[in-house]
Amino acid sequence: MSDPRFELRRVTETEWLILDHKYAPHDARQTVACIYQVDGVEVDVVWMRDLPLANCYMGADDVLADLQRFHAVPDRTTAPIVIPHMPPLATA
Repeated sequence: MSDPRFELRRVTETEWLILDHKYAPHDARQTVACIYQVDGVEVDVVWMRDLPLANCYMGADDVLADLQRFHAVPDRTTAPIVIPHMPPLATA
């Protein structure tokens, strides 16, 4: 699930940023999330955007994968559902 739009960038041994390459490097909107290692198996996320995603994950890669799933365009594998239409009722 490689999406070149988002990048997980390690800042320190226990901190990462997720960057959105839709925005220029000098644009503050480029930073999507700050990730902090809590312990050996848990990271906390501070979202810089209003996203309905979790604030706690098992690892930084999981945060990136969840963000990519959220922004993924759904595949249209089935045809749209046809909704039957009825003519308007006749008035007397």
